[in-house]
Amino acid sequence: MNKPLFVEAMDVQNWTYILVGVTFAVYIGIAIWSRAISTKEFYVAGGGVSPWANGMATAADWMSAASFIGMAGIISFAGYDGAVYLMGWTGGYVLLALLLAPYLRKFGKFTVPDFIGDRYYSDTARIVAVICALLVSFTYVAGQMRGVGIVFSRFLEVDINTGVIIGMLIVLFYAVLGGMKGITYTQVAQYCVLIFAFMVPAIFISIQMTGNPIPQLGFGSELADGSGTYLLDKLDGLSTELGFAEYTNGSKSLIDVFAITLALMVGTAGLPHVIVRFFTVKRVKDARKSAGIALLLIAILYTTAPAVAVFARTNMIETVSDQPYSEVPQWFKKWETTGLITFTDKNNDGLIQYVADESQNELVVDQDIMVLANPEIANLPNWVIALVAAGGLAAALSTAAGLLLVISSSVSHDLIKKVIQPNISEQGELIAARLSAVGAVCVAGYFGINPPDFVAAVVALAFGLAAASFFPAIVLGIFYKRMNKEGAVSGMVVGIAIMLYYIVKFKFGWLDETLPDKSQWWFGVSPEGFGAVAMVINFVVSITVMKFTKAPPNDVQEIVENIRIPSGAGEASGH
Repeated sequence: MNKPLFVEAMDVQNWTYILVGVTFAVYIGIAIWSRAISTKEFYVAGGGVSPWANGMATAADWMSAASFIGMAGIISFAGYDGAVYLMGWTGGYVLLALLLAPYLRKFGKFTVPDFIGDRYYSDTARIVAVICALLVSFTYVAGQMRGVGIVFSRFLEVDINTGVIIGMLIVLFYAVLGGMKGITYTQVAQYCVLIFAFMVPAIFISIQMTGNPIPQLGFGSELADGSGTYLLDKLDGLSTELGFAEYTNGSKSLIDVFAITLALMVGTAGLPHVIVRFFTVKRVKDARKSAGIALLLIAILYTTAPAVAVFARTNMIETVSDQPYSEVPQWFKKWETTGLITFTDKNNDGLIQYVADESQNELVVDQDIMVLANPEIANLPNWVIALVAAGGLAAALSTAAGLLLVISSSVSHDLIKKVIQPNISEQGELIAARLSAVGAVCVAGYFGINPPDFVAAVVALAFGLAAASFFPAIVLGIFYKRMNKEGAVSGMVVGIAIMLYYIVKFKFGWLDETLPDKSQWWFGVSPEGFGAVAMVINFVVSITVMKFTKAPPNDVQEIVENIRIPSGAGEASGH
């Protein structure tokens, strides 16, 4: 009996080596082919990327490990409550595409701190924006490196820390060598890999469970066993039997659902690594086109994630709950070696007791494994299992590369070139950018090895930080020409400071002896949703300070007028 299991395990292993090896070879080959030779190529890919290529790259940049691995995992465990991530992240991208992208492209700067520094005619504003960009990006990239470690730990059978280090080396190679130019075309390939890897098992399992090949319809369909029971009704029943709330009912308060959704939306519209993608196209109308293309490509995964969550949750409960531990399937044993599934036989009966009551529950499952383990739980072919591993790595690495570029450009372009050493040569700036990327990878690796929470939860905090700092400064900078440097800087400082305080106090409990409970949350809003409150505070502070300080210079006001109402013709205006 051991031999077939050994052969099967080796088959998965071989498939993983083949698929991950081929995809990594493609990424590295693209980085060598498209290596950056100027600062413009390093920062914005030379500004000549086509709308379709930019749309695919933006979708890959946007759909991180949080989208591929974390989101369906959260929905698997939170059920209805997990829908806030779907609504917030999707709605936020619409907000970014329609409200900000074309205007920022019209301004034509390399980075978000570059826009804020020039729009608010202040090196202080630029430095504050750089600090905010670094905080957002490092928080976000921690989730990506954690995702890389999880994938490697299971499928290449190394520990999570070794997996993070391998991921660091791969990202370092193509981010440092290719810059934005290399990253853009690598992300096009990564989008193809990650969407194929997400959809194939979803289609397989949808057919297996409901007979419907379309996952979006399958998870709302009747089961294929002829019982006439709907899949969601079955999952509701399984959940309540184990003492959990009904899967299709929410437990979050309305105010918290609203706050988290809003924080994710406006955080999206303030994310520097997504915004910079709109500087890589030739014209304003190309920015609009690529935003629409990216939204369409993102929707494929986002509409499928709830179905994957339902499939994975149902299969997991049926496979392990009340089953003898001695007879658990091979996938359970494999994930157990990573430490991401743990079983403690509290009553010594040899059965796995999976219930809501923590005092009796014997099974602890890390929600980040649900998408990755889903094909194994459903007993899909080995190549599908390996494909999901390659897709998870593509999702994590594509976003990590974009974030590392933001970090390196913030240091080399916005700090060194614009503030510390304005006369630095282009070659010197390019070297500084590459060295900054190396430093950023090392810090990102540390956070990946020592993550503060689940992948999607860490990423949600990054969105809160972006909402609290960048969104008001960008919106007011585009649509309110009276907005001045004093107001913008004050708003960003207060917004990011109060958001950091809230995270430290209520997420990590560092300011108290014990972690404060939900009853102590301000306005009943969780740390994941507090970015919405901090954003409102930023707006109030910015506008109040602006009222008592002098207006921006006339030339700045004219620039703002030109951003909002493009004039002329040709490349600049996109006509």
